[in-house]
Amino acid sequence: MTSIILLSIFGIANLFIGFLKSKRILLPLALFFLIIVFGVNLFSWNDPQSYFNNMLTIDNYAVAFTGIMTLTTLLLIPFSQRYVEERDSNLAEYYSLLLFSLVGAIMMVSYENMIMLFVGIEILSIAMYVLAGSNKKSLRSNEAALKYFLMGAFFTGILLFGMVLIYGATGSFNITEIGAAQIATDGVMSTMFVLGLLMLIIGISFKISAAPFHFWTPDVYDGTPTFFTAFMSTVVKTAGVAAFYKLMAAAFAASYVTWFPTMIAITVLTLVVGNIGAVIQSSAKRMLAYSSISHAGYLLMSLIAFNERSDSSILFYSLAYSTATVAAFGVLKMVAAQRGGEKYESFNGLGRTNPLLAFAMTVSMLSLAGIPLTAGFFAKFFVFTTVLQDNNLMWLVIIAVILAAVGIYYYFRVVIAMYMQPAGDYEKINVGSFASFVLIFITVLTILLGIAPALVSDIL
Repeated sequence: MTSIILLSIFGIANLFIGFLKSKRILLPLALFFLIIVFGVNLFSWNDPQSYFNNMLTIDNYAVAFTGIMTLTTLLLIPFSQRYVEERDSNLAEYYSLLLFSLVGAIMMVSYENMIMLFVGIEILSIAMYVLAGSNKKSLRSNEAALKYFLMGAFFTGILLFGMVLIYGATGSFNITEIGAAQIATDGVMSTMFVLGLLMLIIGISFKISAAPFHFWTPDVYDGTPTFFTAFMSTVVKTAGVAAFYKLMAAAFAASYVTWFPTMIAITVLTLVVGNIGAVIQSSAKRMLAYSSISHAGYLLMSLIAFNERSDSSILFYSLAYSTATVAAFGVLKMVAAQRGGEKYESFNGLGRTNPLLAFAMTVSMLSLAGIPLTAGFFAKFFVFTTVLQDNNLMWLVIIAVILAAVGIYYYFRVVIAMYMQPAGDYEKINVGSFASFVLIFITVLTILLGIAPALVSDIL
């Protein structure tokens, strides 16, 4: 709760600080705010607290995912250096919206009442609608914001209608009480309850880019400024999946047999669409958009496994995916800004002109592909072993492994361009010392978690 209060205060304070003539103080100030929130959040470990008549609960689950989302934002902020150098007049608003959206994300992982889940989703979504269209001079950015807003509003309505139906069937918005109501009826569910559950699944599946509700993702990710796309594909997805798992585990565990077929279909379709869609892309940014869809599928595998290891595997996967994706989008942003393109060809010869950028991007691609000695390998390993606890799901793991092999192809296209293609007329990319430090930190962290995954994998 302290993290939510601090982020709200810092976001408002940041807006007023933006009135100063100098914008250079905003970036270090945003980092300072996030470091404080990250540290304060840790003090809530093993000290569960409930607020607002048990509508929010800050327990270890919420603290762990809050830590990942705050760390991801902290690592992402240095890549906004270009906005500072260009003296963007909206810089304070950008940082404030990121802080406010983080408030919504924290509410999504700490709710006990579905009303709080809805409020958290809206706080997060409204901020992202604005950030998606922040480049007002770009037609792509305007189109992305409009698509995201219209689709988001539509699916939020479906989500809200599902909550109302669940309330009508059980008489409560509290997820624990909803779960108890199902147990009291021996799992017998009314048509109203089943329809409400289906609408909830559809609404949250849209938020995490799960197929077949993913259709907005490639265009929105492609049109949104790269810095905000990185936030959207990491923090927003982590919050959505964590909220999804908490909802199903606490409220709908007794109806597992009912929602399992729907979730298994969504998961398989997400894996197929994400990986196959990424193969045919010529733009590295659109490839990362489809990659984000595929990783939603791997995260959903842990959810449908629904056992004592599900929360830990989701946590580790979220951390591994988020750090690698921040590095990937960070390098992409610098390459696109100075080489004028987001296609694979823009990475040609990067290994010769900028060895650090190329190495950081390589480790990121290897991790996203699930290659050993990176965090991504153990992320997929934990997901697969979690699913394999149910022998009836062996076929799902086989499909996921085959599609993970497909993923190696499109991730390695970037690596091949960097090391096996000539640089041509491309010159060395200017990289700030701050961004270089962050890339080194992420690379070391990715390799460290690939060697010693137990540092994180067993905390829940």
